[in-house]
Amino acid sequence: MKRYKKVTKLTDNPFLNLYQMDALDKEQKEFNYYFASRNDTEKLKLAVQENVPEGVTIFAMTQEAQPRMVLIKEYRYPLDDYIYDLPAGLVEEGEEATAAAARELKEETGLSYTLFDTGSRIMENPAFMAPGTSDESNITTFGYVNGEASEAGCESTEDIQVVLADKKQVKIILEQEKISARAAYLMLLFLAVDPQEPFAFLKNCCQEDGYDTV
Repeated sequence: MKRYKKVTKLTDNPFLNLYQMDALDKEQKEFNYYFASRNDTEKLKLAVQENVPEGVTIFAMTQEAQPRMVLIKEYRYPLDDYIYDLPAGLVEEGEEATAAAARELKEETGLSYTLFDTGSRIMENPAFMAPGTSDESNITTFGYVNGEASEAGCESTEDIQVVLADKKQVKIILEQEKISARAAYLMLLFLAVDPQEPFAFLKNCCQEDGYDTV
């Protein structure tokens, strides 16, 4: 059932805009609802009913006997503070999410990226970031890095420090630092990985009965 009558764009900014919905509650009574989107009006997900990801998050580890997780410590303007997060970025029009992941990781950290391919389509389904306030969705990719870390590729508006954290450091960050929700969940996952086969958990869950592989 359609639960709105009209959507109006309230702002005109290049990256993110505010929309007002003439929404209907479950009793069909009207009320105003507001949400943000990176999409133009005609490409809003409620209009096209397609879940094309706007962004990509990168869960990456070094290939060592004791793998380290790639994190960034980035200044965020809404907080006026630094926060720990995973490398991430926007998918450009016509770009594959995996290509965006490699590009964004290189730009933010200087590291090269090798995707861990599970052979399953389960990881291709975009997940919504904050569906109560935005229609933005995101794909998380998993892989290994090599090369030397560097912030030289960052733009002037990006204040990023690259952090290669072992499990002890990750625990300290989880306990003491400001972190994003996505980083927190994936850092907990990192703490559970087997150093001998770090992505075994991912391969196993994707190849369970009921999931197609290619």
